[in-house]
Amino acid sequence: MLVFIDESGDPGLKIESGSSRYFVISLVVFEDHKEAESCDKRISLLGRELGYPDGFVFHFKDNSHKMRLSFLEAVAPYDFNYFGFVLNKDPNKLWGKGFQFKESLYKSACSYVFENAKPYLKNAIVVIDKSGHEVFRSQLASYLKRKINDKADNIIKKVKMQPDRGNNLLQLADYVAGVINRYVQGKKGSDEYRRFIAAKEINVQIWPK
Repeated sequence: MLVFIDESGDPGLKIESGSSRYFVISLVVFEDHKEAESCDKRISLLGRELGYPDGFVFHFKDNSHKMRLSFLEAVAPYDFNYFGFVLNKDPNKLWGKGFQFKESLYKSACSYVFENAKPYLKNAIVVIDKSGHEVFRSQLASYLKRKINDKADNIIKKVKMQPDRGNNLLQLADYVAGVINRYVQGKKGSDEYRRFIAAKEINVQIWPK
């Protein structure tokens, strides 16, 4: 089992000064390694079909509407599922010492999404986007290592950090996080994006409501 993790939004709490309203973590799960390899190859082929050089990196936030549709249409046939955790940073709802600092905010978000996915994971190899926020990587890696050391759980076998450049399936996790983020905000095009992957959703938790 392979699990790819990425994020969308930022951990800042000053929404009125430009921080995102939501912070989103996505987990993309492939039970079959060969299926993951096939999806990986399809993303590489898509880049060439669109006229980009080998190694082109798809980023939901930076890509055009047309490119987003092409990417989601390309990956839709493959057998994967996803989980999401959406932290609502509305200051009228999110309060308490645990959310005053980036470290504790990341730690809480990581624990929520993995606890939700826990019943579905077994001997998973978890891949984290190495190019993401340093604090996020640190908190997530720390959380996962504790799970690895808990032999009774047997849910995580190994944790790896790789850059999204060169890992198409981390780019897929980026897209899933981006779609979730856009959908919870009700932004233009969100329904169109989500319809490609909605059937693959196992759980997306928005907290606090």
